[in-house]
Amino acid sequence: MAASELYTKYARVWLPDAAEVWKSAELLKDYNPGDLKLILQLENGTVVEHKIDPGGNNLPPLRNPNILVGENDLTTLSYLHEPAVLHNLKVRFIDSKLIYTYCGIVLVAINPYESLPIYEADIINAYSGQNMGDLDPHVFAVAEEAYKQMARDERNQSIIVSGESGAGKTVSAKYAMRYFATVSCSSDETNVEKRVLASNPIMEALGNAKTTRNDNSSRFGKYIEIGFDKKHCIIGANMRTYLLEKSRVVFQARSERNYHIFYQLCASSHLPEFKAFKLGCADDFNCTNQGQSPVIDGVDDAKDMCNTRTAFSLLGISEGDQMAIYQILAAILHLSNVEVKAQSADRSSILPDDVHLVVFCELTGVTCEEMAHWLCHRKLQTTTETYVKTMSKVSAINGRDALAKLIYAKLFNQIVGNINSSLKSATKQRSFIGVLDIYGFETFDVNSFEQFCINYANEKLQQQFNMHVFKLEQEEYMKEEIPWTLIDFYDNQPCIHLIEAKLGVLDLLDEECRMPKGSDETWIQKMYNTLLKQNAHFDKPRLSNEAFIIHHFADKVEYQCEGFLEKNKDTVNEEQINVVKKSKFDFLLKLFKDHGGVTSSTKKPSSTIGRAGPTQKDNKKTVGLQFRESLNLLMETLNATTPHYIRCIKPNDNKTSFTMDPVRAVQQLRACGILETIRISAAGFPSRWTYQEFFSRYRVLMKHKDVLPDGKQTCKNLLEKLVKDQDKYQFGKNKIFFRAGQVAYLEKLRSDKLRMACVRIQKTIRCWLARKKYLRMRESAITIQRHVRGHQARCYVKLLRRTSAAVVIQRNVRMWATRRRYQQQRSAAIAIQCCLRAYMAKKQYFKLMYEQKAVVIQKWVRGFLARRRCRRTVASIVLLQSCVRRMRAKRELKKLKVEARSVEHFKKLNFGMENKILQLQHKINEQHKDNRELSERLIVVEKSHAGEREKHNREIQNLHRSEQEAKAKAGRLPSLMEQLSFLQHELEKTCREKGDLEEQTKIYKEQTQQVVEELNKKNGLLNTEKEELNKLILEQAQQFTETKTNVKDTKQLVKDLTEERSRYQSLLSEHLHLEERHKDLQEEMELSISSTKSDLKRSDSNYSSNSSEFSQSLGSTEEEYSPVQTEDESQSTADLPVLLKFQRRVKDLEQEKQSLWQQLETREEVQQEKAKEVEEQRTVRRAELDLETLKRQELESENKRLKQNLNELRKSLTNESGEMMPPVKGSPPYNVLLEQLSSSNEELDMRKEEVLLLRSHMVRQEALKHKDSAFGEGVRLDLSEMPSFQDSERSIEIHTLNEDGELWLAYEGLKETNRVLEYQLQEQECVANDKYRKLLEEVKKLKDENEKQQKLLAQSLLLPEDARIDASLNHEITRLTNENLELMELQEKQDKSMRKLRKQLKLHVKKIEDFEASAQQKNNASLMNSPVRAVNITRKEKEYRGMLEYKNGDESRLLKNVVMDLKPRGVAVSFIPKLPAYVIFMCLRYADNLNDEQRVSTLLNTTITSIKGVIKRKAHDFEVVSFWLANTCQLMHCLKQYSGDKAFMVHNTAKQNEHCLANFELSEYQQLLGDLSIQIYRQLIKCMENILQPMIVASMLEHEAIQGVLGSKPTGLRKRSTSFLDEGAVTVEVLLQRLGFFHTTMNQHGMDLDVIKQVVKQQYYIINAVTLNHLLLRKDMCSWSKGLQIRYNVWQLEEWLTEREVADCGARETLEPLVQAAQLLQINKKTEADAQAICSMCTALNTSQILKVLTLYTPVIEFEERVSTSFIATIKNLLKDRIETTTLMMDSKKIFSVILPFTPSSVALDTIQIPASLKLGFVTRI
Repeated sequence: MAASELYTKYARVWLPDAAEVWKSAELLKDYNPGDLKLILQLENGTVVEHKIDPGGNNLPPLRNPNILVGENDLTTLSYLHEPAVLHNLKVRFIDSKLIYTYCGIVLVAINPYESLPIYEADIINAYSGQNMGDLDPHVFAVAEEAYKQMARDERNQSIIVSGESGAGKTVSAKYAMRYFATVSCSSDETNVEKRVLASNPIMEALGNAKTTRNDNSSRFGKYIEIGFDKKHCIIGANMRTYLLEKSRVVFQARSERNYHIFYQLCASSHLPEFKAFKLGCADDFNCTNQGQSPVIDGVDDAKDMCNTRTAFSLLGISEGDQMAIYQILAAILHLSNVEVKAQSADRSSILPDDVHLVVFCELTGVTCEEMAHWLCHRKLQTTTETYVKTMSKVSAINGRDALAKLIYAKLFNQIVGNINSSLKSATKQRSFIGVLDIYGFETFDVNSFEQFCINYANEKLQQQFNMHVFKLEQEEYMKEEIPWTLIDFYDNQPCIHLIEAKLGVLDLLDEECRMPKGSDETWIQKMYNTLLKQNAHFDKPRLSNEAFIIHHFADKVEYQCEGFLEKNKDTVNEEQINVVKKSKFDFLLKLFKDHGGVTSSTKKPSSTIGRAGPTQKDNKKTVGLQFRESLNLLMETLNATTPHYIRCIKPNDNKTSFTMDPVRAVQQLRACGILETIRISAAGFPSRWTYQEFFSRYRVLMKHKDVLPDGKQTCKNLLEKLVKDQDKYQFGKNKIFFRAGQVAYLEKLRSDKLRMACVRIQKTIRCWLARKKYLRMRESAITIQRHVRGHQARCYVKLLRRTSAAVVIQRNVRMWATRRRYQQQRSAAIAIQCCLRAYMAKKQYFKLMYEQKAVVIQKWVRGFLARRRCRRTVASIVLLQSCVRRMRAKRELKKLKVEARSVEHFKKLNFGMENKILQLQHKINEQHKDNRELSERLIVVEKSHAGEREKHNREIQNLHRSEQEAKAKAGRLPSLMEQLSFLQHELEKTCREKGDLEEQTKIYKEQTQQVVEELNKKNGLLNTEKEELNKLILEQAQQFTETKTNVKDTKQLVKDLTEERSRYQSLLSEHLHLEERHKDLQEEMELSISSTKSDLKRSDSNYSSNSSEFSQSLGSTEEEYSPVQTEDESQSTADLPVLLKFQRRVKDLEQEKQSLWQQLETREEVQQEKAKEVEEQRTVRRAELDLETLKRQELESENKRLKQNLNELRKSLTNESGEMMPPVKGSPPYNVLLEQLSSSNEELDMRKEEVLLLRSHMVRQEALKHKDSAFGEGVRLDLSEMPSFQDSERSIEIHTLNEDGELWLAYEGLKETNRVLEYQLQEQECVANDKYRKLLEEVKKLKDENEKQQKLLAQSLLLPEDARIDASLNHEITRLTNENLELMELQEKQDKSMRKLRKQLKLHVKKIEDFEASAQQKNNASLMNSPVRAVNITRKEKEYRGMLEYKNGDESRLLKNVVMDLKPRGVAVSFIPKLPAYVIFMCLRYADNLNDEQRVSTLLNTTITSIKGVIKRKAHDFEVVSFWLANTCQLMHCLKQYSGDKAFMVHNTAKQNEHCLANFELSEYQQLLGDLSIQIYRQLIKCMENILQPMIVASMLEHEAIQGVLGSKPTGLRKRSTSFLDEGAVTVEVLLQRLGFFHTTMNQHGMDLDVIKQVVKQQYYIINAVTLNHLLLRKDMCSWSKGLQIRYNVWQLEEWLTEREVADCGARETLEPLVQAAQLLQINKKTEADAQAICSMCTALNTSQILKVLTLYTPVIEFEERVSTSFIATIKNLLKDRIETTTLMMDSKKIFSVILPFTPSSVALDTIQIPASLKLGFVTRI
């Protein structure tokens, strides 16, 4: 389609802007061809108009879809232009904090001005071995690509790092070299990598300085060649330098500094070794104070000086040479301060006593007078005469500065030469990788000769870059076999021709320098005349005749011609150089020994090539000519290598972190060639997708009928249908190539199709929902209307009826009411009138009568009533008060009694006493208060009674006074008398009640006092209990704290043990690695001495002959083999120091290994109740002794019976008086009797031997019972002194005492018994002493407790009453608790002892029953069988089982068949598992049986060496490593199981116990085999890791097992590494099949289950670490659908664990970080609640990993959103308090420490059959 068709409404474009360079806008109206303007809306809402021409040639560039923004590779963008590149870099740099971006073959690096954790060793390991397009862009990816292509293609590589000052070139080059040093291994122990890296601080100190743009700007270019050997290991390096800025030595602009080394030297001037230099502060010297900025923030010059000196030492520069270097630098500082005074216009002088001149001459060893003279004079030489001419002050100062610059340049070149000499390797260099750190394109306000040379070099590099990019593009098209046309790209050859061609700028400059009176003015005029009209790239400024303009590829630059000639000549006064050559300072003479002319530097092929003149012959070469030659040499080197490009960008001039200035960024993008790369890519086919990617992405644009079986044809048909212009795409062999903009067009079609589909789906769903809602609402409305209308009708009818009825009722009611009201009013009016009139008359009459009589009556009645009412009221009140008070008192008394009883009850229950005591105390206080109130009331009552009495007396007096009046009123007297008697009665009653109340009050006080005393006693008891309880609580809390502390200590010890084990195993691995390298070196020495052939390979016999080398690690054989090693080492003179270093290192590692092993054993040993084991052993031995006693008794009884039968038989033979005569001699009966007699004698002799053997065995057992006791040390049984019955002399002596020899044996047994009894007595005495000591301890403990009780009692007496009660309670509770705890412990001990005794009793009973059954069987057999049976039994007891006999010297032959030539697969399938281990151990048993120490040692040493040899030869064969891991572990287990140690014999059968080793204790070899097992285990893990590594990422991340969920992002990324091979899809099923193969193989080899579980756990850790590391380094994998895919894959891994029954091995936990990362990709990431959920969920991920995943999260479809920066800031703020590691990557190389638990074998050695296929015919089974 036409490009104009994409300019539709809502399309986004880029508009040029002065401040932001480009700004985004959106079309508000479709563009039609012929329109003169576009109506656009900016992002801030402003509507603007953009004018265009009618042809549409200047349409604004289109903006890429949001889904393509932030890509790793700029060339994958659909629209390739400047605003797209700038925006993509800005999004990655500012939003995603990603500083690296690919642009085709170029890595764009933006300086973040902040330290980032992306250069650690784990990141290097992650990028090692990866393809360039697999992980996110990084400088390590470029370095890995260069290293890989060097190793694969055998072609030299170059990494070209360029950029302007402050862009980070030096840092990028440094990290590239660090990567090579890390991934490469040196071929010897000379630490080449460290020395290569050590050159960086030296070159930075001497060649870097602070500028206005950069604090560490490189003021020279350098090209470092890092050499590699045929194994791709670093063997050396070589450095070449270009165009050192010498002028900085004597001049610095404001805010700049001189080279760092001067400030480092001044900062270290206080050191004693620098005192002689007479230095001071940097401000004191003219050459370091011009910039007025002597200090850099965050830089410590003194510390950097230490680093520089360390680097010098590491590079092998002697201390004397270092001091000579510092001395020359100090001389330069003093030379800059030499003061030149003007005597006239053309004459100057220097005082002879100038302090700095004197110091300069002292430091350089020159004559002060001569130097002072020639600094102010010069010599002019003509053909006939020589003149000495004075110089002006300016010329003298220039001459002084020229000398300083020359000395510094010489010193710089010398140091570079020394570095190259140090880094030079004697080994032949196979290939190299060059790192070019060179200045970028520069343009300033004033540009001089240095900028001209720099831009000239960049022109050459840009030309080479353009050619390389163009070449790669064309190669890609040819590889895919697509038709292509020649791409037009910018060729800067005319500009280069202008500079370096004949009659070019440099040629004219050199010509002018050769002129006697040449000047800058004449040179510029020549260029105007020669170049102005001939070359379009040369121009003249309008307003200047002293400058010229050159149109470079990046920009046009105006150069000021002033100083060009002088800088090009670079002359120095020859007489000054002659004075220097007369110096007494050897190092300075060394610098000037080859200086023969006026030029200032030398040229060496392998050293620096800066502004140097090579020899005396070429001493007239100018700086420009030298630079051109060195640049041509550099270009030849680069053209002979495969280049890799790193373009460094400086984002802003303020050095603000993660801030980009668009103007400055665009300037650098144009200058460094990035936009040219984009233009070349855009001119061709920048977007390249595979057919599968295209089909997967744009399947939605097809119909089902369009999908064909042939995927390529399907894609072709779709493209031909969608894109009519066939020039917009091309079909290759494997890819589809698109022109710029076509992917965006396809994405637009896809988005439109998906949007239309979404709209259709939404329309249908919304229609269905609306219709369903409408129908439901309509039905509901009809129902409601029906019911409402019926209800309304009924209500209306009812209303009508009620209205009519109401009208009738109202009419009648109103009539009746009106009539009735009228009649009532009429009658009422008449009656009122009549009554009112009569009433008024009567009222008038009665009023007069009433008033008169009422006054009299009222006077008396009112008085009486008032007095009576008063008396009754008072009496009632008093009575009521008495009753109420009595009732309240009784109620309070009851409550007090109840409370008293409740207190006693609670006291008995011992629950809540303290609260009750407080309540009772409170009640007592209330009762006291009530008593006070009652007493007060009583006083008030008494006062009231007294008042009453007085009142009554006054009334009586009044009555007496009114008696006269009473007589007159006699009718009233009786009533008054009654009142008087009533009052008297009430008074008496009140008096009685008062007396009762006083008695009750007294009684109540006494009772209350008693209750208070009782409560005080109870309170004291409760306080005592409370104190005891508190003590108990405190003790329990202390015990709980101690328990927690013990638990923490235990956990810490376990953690320390794991770390120690891991550290030991890593040290062991390192030791064994060094040991192998030592062996390799020895073999190489032997080979080099014996023959000159270098291609010999080690055969199997070499491995079998290395047993002596391995035995160096054994303490017992170290001295035996050390002389041989010494002889071998003395024969080698070349590598003797290396071998000595190896020996010392090996010895140190062995000692360290021994100490670590001892620590490990100490921590692993758990005390398992030694006393219990000893008791069990004693019990077993006693049981065996009892059994032997029973057997002896039976044999003795049988012996007696046989004697008795023999006597009877003799009697019967000699008895002649009997009825039966004895048989005649020679008759058959006689012969039968003789045979029976002979058999009986033989059986008798056999029984005698058995009895004697049993008695001697009993004596041994009785002695061994006390061997382990405290007094067992004195038991020394020398049973070898016991004579055997085969000794003839002893037999004669015995038979003289007793014919059976029993008397002597009884005597010996009695002596042994006496010894045993004696030691038993001593042991009992020891036990009694122990009991006595324990009793003393208990008595002491009781005394201490008694004293403590007394102290507590004394302290409690000093306390108040309440506190004393609490203290006593707490003490009592504590005591009871302690007693309970002691009783519980005692009970537990008794239960344990009872269980132990029961077990022992059952064991003894079982053994006795077995013994009786066996004895009964033997007796029956002896009775029934013939006498030959006894002979057979005797032979069976003398047999040896489970041994293989071999001849001395057959060890190598044996191990060659069993170890070296054995095929693990055949053994695992055909024979029993771990057969070689059993065969070797059976041979070992034979050597042990012979008591041959040499045989045992030789067999084991040779076995270990042979296994090591097999593992070394087949280190990458999983089956071999697994097979020998299983066999080595089994051999170690056999040494333990049959060692005779009781701890390992628990699970043995009786037959296996008979096979224990008898003569040697091989614990050292157990340790050696354990170390070897650990080594093999680690090799197994490495082998397994190498197999799994290529499969993990492809199966866990890249393969889509559930395709079609959301699809993948349409990045169209191409694998830019040519080493990438498509090996087919690797799925999770393939990974699980590989894991299943590993598991099946280990099971077939009989590996221990615990070891298999540890291997599976390690496998899952590797899968988790590799997957998570790649996820953190791959932006394209961080999406929602990928999180779903990961979780599905993890679920499959977990199911595999369940199927294999190893789910409890801890492998599931190792996958937790990966699971949480997948959940993090799927969880919502918008609100603060989401942030809280993420923080609580991601516990296995650290903060940096969480932030990295959120930053890399990339939407794969248009409907997803990126994670906002504010949300990431919220997460960071929430996680800031986490205490965790900050490492981003997981250590995929980590190997968990392995534990090899003892696993006894159930295989009996005597049942093992040796197959014939092993070819062990020379070995005999005994």
